[in-house]
Amino acid sequence: MTVGVPTSTRAEAVRREALRERVRAAGLDGLLVTDLVNVRYLTGFTGSNGALLLAATDDAGSRFGTDGRYTTQAATEVPDVPPVIERATALALAARASVLGIRRLGFESDAVTVDAHTALTAAAEGTTLERAPGLVAQLRAIKDDTEIEAIRRACALADTALTDLLAAGGVRAARTEREIALDLEFRMRGLGADGPSFDSIVAAGPNSAIPHHSPTDAALRPGDLLKLDFGALVGGYHSDMTRTLVLGRAANWQRELYDLVRGAQAAGCAAVGAGVPAAEVDAASREPITAAGRGPEFLHGLGHGVGLQIHEAPALSAASKDMLEAGMAVTVEPGVYLAGRGGVRIEDTLVVSGAGPAEALTGFTKELVEVA
Repeated sequence: MTVGVPTSTRAEAVRREALRERVRAAGLDGLLVTDLVNVRYLTGFTGSNGALLLAATDDAGSRFGTDGRYTTQAATEVPDVPPVIERATALALAARASVLGIRRLGFESDAVTVDAHTALTAAAEGTTLERAPGLVAQLRAIKDDTEIEAIRRACALADTALTDLLAAGGVRAARTEREIALDLEFRMRGLGADGPSFDSIVAAGPNSAIPHHSPTDAALRPGDLLKLDFGALVGGYHSDMTRTLVLGRAANWQRELYDLVRGAQAAGCAAVGAGVPAAEVDAASREPITAAGRGPEFLHGLGHGVGLQIHEAPALSAASKDMLEAGMAVTVEPGVYLAGRGGVRIEDTLVVSGAGPAEALTGFTKELVEVA
């Protein structure tokens, strides 16, 4: 079979071929993929026990492994890689590597435990295991059209859920943070989401100054800032959005804080582009907050990649070494948090374009919403 030609037109097959180029460039004959998120990305398999032995040549020399519970599911989801049905899936694949002509086998050293490595080494007789971290993560950072469309749907669904929540009077005094979080999740599921992207953050009043506050039975009160950080899960892909509202008329300090964060968020979004260092995007958003004397109250990095995981490459922070590339889906989410008083965070999910400004996939208004 000709090297460099995928044996299937499925998106997953195209991804496997792109990975083969990286595997060959690393001087390896194959890669054992055991991280389930990476397995899904490369095969489409959604079960709880799966692994991929990717040959550097083609799919005919590769094997997909799972156990008997998933025989039928695997035949449907992974029709283009020969199967191995064994309970100890990764070990079974490692044992077959030498038979398939794989002498130098990379493994995901960033996902394999020490004990698992010991067992894999024993199983892979005739094959040398070599560390190969991050090969799949590098591919996953740049989304194909199928992935972007899934993230786009997840973002639109979350937008609609928040719009419907407000229209139904779901944000009001006396409701608790926990009730609003459950209401948002219910609405997202009702609109077709597989679930929330993560445990929703609903933080009212002083709790809004806690960046990753978990919802409690605290009741909303007139005059509270209300921070909502949430997203929808659609087809395995996540969305991520934060909006900060005010119950009633905003006080001057709340409006000033909101305007500061909104300006910083706009600056960060404007800086997102192909070929831009991620650290520069963080700096663009952080600078106006620092200039206003609020730098120490911006307590976290600016953002992160979004895809099959809610946090993945690239990282948008002052310490990041990542470079933005077309097709990356990233968040821009500056925040300023005044301990004991309240905080504001505004976040969008964007796609980096090849030319011109990034596209924001989250569309809910960033005007300050004062909930009557």
